[in-house]
Amino acid sequence: MNQALLGRSRGGLTSKIHLAADRRCRPLSLVLTAGQAADSPQFVPVLQKIRVRLPVGRPRTRPDAVAADKAYSSRANRSYLRKRNIKAVIPEKKDQAANRKKKGRRGGRPTCHDGDLYKERNTVERLINKLKAWRGIATRYDKTPESYLAGLHLRASMIWINDLLKATT
Repeated sequence: MNQALLGRSRGGLTSKIHLAADRRCRPLSLVLTAGQAADSPQFVPVLQKIRVRLPVGRPRTRPDAVAADKAYSSRANRSYLRKRNIKAVIPEKKDQAANRKKKGRRGGRPTCHDGDLYKERNTVERLINKLKAWRGIATRYDKTPESYLAGLHLRASMIWINDLLKATT
């Protein structure tokens, strides 16, 4: 990694955390980008980092469904999910829907998503709150992206350990 992960945004020099979580608010993958980086291009790198170990066999890399907010809605992301037989639970942006309708029949079918499954997307928001419970992560005291990412991984591992300890008691 290099210093390019610090980028200019409204609040000054910062970076952005892209992550995937399971239904129990546990982190599955983390990607750190510059603050001005768009969300949608990071969708595939976040999914490619997911590795879930089961008791037997290879790690699982393909979830059954992916719930994401409108920032990750793009034709490329949807086609990536379709190729891997993953159900997309991503609402369509208004401008994308308007552009599709403007094209008429050539615009394709409207996208649909499971509303009940989309309600569980808040697990990502709750995970972000758990990560930012550490003041160093919330305010980003670290000067280098490497040390900030190391702090994120440390906090993520603590979340996993706490969850596993709760499960055994």
